[in-house]
Amino acid sequence: MRVVVITGASDGIGAEIARQLAAKEGAGIALVLAARSAAQLEAVAGECAALGAQTLTVPTDVSVRIQCRRLIVSAVERFGHIDVLVNNAGRSAHALFEDVEDLDWYEELMRVNLWGSVWCTQAALPALKASRGSIVAVSSLAGLVGVPGRTAYSASKFAMTGFFEALRAEVKGAGVSVTTAYPGVVATQIRYRGFNAQGEPMGSSSLKEEGAMSVEECARLIIEGMNGRRREVVMTAKGKLGRFIKLLAPGLVEKMALAALKQGVRPKG
Repeated sequence: MRVVVITGASDGIGAEIARQLAAKEGAGIALVLAARSAAQLEAVAGECAALGAQTLTVPTDVSVRIQCRRLIVSAVERFGHIDVLVNNAGRSAHALFEDVEDLDWYEELMRVNLWGSVWCTQAALPALKASRGSIVAVSSLAGLVGVPGRTAYSASKFAMTGFFEALRAEVKGAGVSVTTAYPGVVATQIRYRGFNAQGEPMGSSSLKEEGAMSVEECARLIIEGMNGRRREVVMTAKGKLGRFIKLLAPGLVEKMALAALKQGVRPKG
């Protein structure tokens, strides 16, 4: 039985990854679901169990190191091993740097987006080496190209990119694969709950939502990359193009990034 640990599994991409894995593998998979909301986790677990999967819910705030370790220990105690760790938990943010007075929420964002992934990965690595398993890191296109108005978010996702790129080389000899996924704008609620300049929930999206990728398609692409043990999954044609144009014409990429922002939330001047 394949054991998959998924953080940020209460809704959005994480929940959809769980549902798709359960639908495809049924009784052949055990899903360890982690997020802060116990009630939402149980709802997702119920959907997956109805499809035949074994489930374990572990309410977890990945910004707290001991909770990350408890998640992994709980998974191993219940199922005996771990085959895949999906570091999906994350939080969004949009604020012009000059408008931010208190940087405490920048640190909080880094604890969720970077340190949560690092702590879970460190705790799970012995088990993953034993199973010659896989690590998935859900980053963002903002982790490849800096996005105006998203200094905190881009910083956290660039840090994820660098960490998992280096780790990939370190664990390759142990038979552990590392797949980094780079979604663009996905039709989830993450941006609505992200930080604004005052460190409060935004309540709205700062990005143009027209043409947003469905959460089903995003989850499918991540699972495909995970199962294929691919190095990277760069989503959207613009994302792939922007990555290479950045090397040749960085000014053009900045214009592309600005174009993705709604009017009224762009830098002035």
